Amino acid sequence: MYNSKFGFRHFLLAVSVLFSLINPIYAQNKSSHFLTIGGEVTTSLKLSMEDLKKFPHTELVVTGMDGEVDKYGGVNLFELLVAAGVTLGKDLRGENLVKFLLLQASDGYEVIFSLPEIDPEFTRNQVLVAYQLDGKPLPPGTGPFRIVAPADKKPARWIRELSSIQVLFSK
Repeated sequence: MYNSKFGFRHFLLAVSVLFSLINPIYAQNKSSHFLTIGGEVTTSLKLSMEDLKKFPHTELVVTGMDGEVDKYGGVNLFELLVAAGVTLGKDLRGENLVKFLLLQASDGYEVIFSLPEIDPEFTRNQVLVAYQLDGKPLPPGTGPFRIVAPADKKPARWIRELSSIQVLFSK
């Protein structure tokens, strides 16, 4: 706790000063977050929050493992892949069927999705690059970008602090 000799008002002042020093640093770092998309694409992308908000907004209501109902807002991953020129739709056949997405979080955590898992011509499932939870920005430690894959039975691929997506061949 705090030293009574120090005084509660001094304690609050110290916390306030500390927060005012940390808050601009956090705000600066948050605004500098980008989501990169590269690899087997025709156009590599480096997307900011403002860039993502230019894509069609999608909302998904999901029930978590804890039974809580949450509403995530963001961009369908398919839309981002189309913008990067990834082989999808009628062209997703033959050797292109062995392409996959390697998604990486800022802490190094990685997950994989196959392209047919993302393409609406192959699945009814949606994978969302979320930037909102219940209408508010994702909290620190989760955002600014997160994958939401409600068709997965376990949320192990619901990668937090998403930083990059690489389109790769499995060969």
